[in-house]
Amino acid sequence: MLKRWNKISEEIINRNSHWTYKLDKFEIEPNGKGEYHYVHTNGSTLIIPILPSKKILLVNQFRYLIQKEALEFSCGVLEENLTIHENAQKELREETGYEAKNLELVASFVPYSGVSNEICYVFVAWNLKNNPLKPDENEEFELLEYSFEEIENLIENNVLTDGMTLAAWSLSKKKIIEIIANL
Repeated sequence: MLKRWNKISEEIINRNSHWTYKLDKFEIEPNGKGEYHYVHTNGSTLIIPILPSKKILLVNQFRYLIQKEALEFSCGVLEENLTIHENAQKELREETGYEAKNLELVASFVPYSGVSNEICYVFVAWNLKNNPLKPDENEEFELLEYSFEEIENLIENNVLTDGMTLAAWSLSKKKIIEIIANL
């Protein structure tokens, strides 16, 4: 059996509107002690929007840390005053301009368990109507429509490389196929 790490203390190093940077001190039985730096979040919601044309919407946006554009599904930090469904609808409206009549939670995953305690909730959205919300001040999006097969090709050719988008696609493919078949 693996040894559990027991928290002794927790310190907030820095905080912003999206994340809290923390330092925990811990002990491992019988005599081990250590420090663990990590990012705390409330979680995130990621949405895979399916248009009536059976095309799937991806957003293209500039990502500062990698200094290039990235194809991704709509995703954003979970705000404290919203449920995961409310947050998913808000993110969808901000990033794509659409609101979903059907918004189904299909999976959740932990994007980077060695660095953050974030849980990402994956939704599939369909029966969309135009109802935009203004994006955050520094956000700019290009909306791109792809078929299921085109997304598979983007992944196979290493064009679509965002880890959260890849994980969500993998977890949601069966549901996406089912929805597309019924449109």
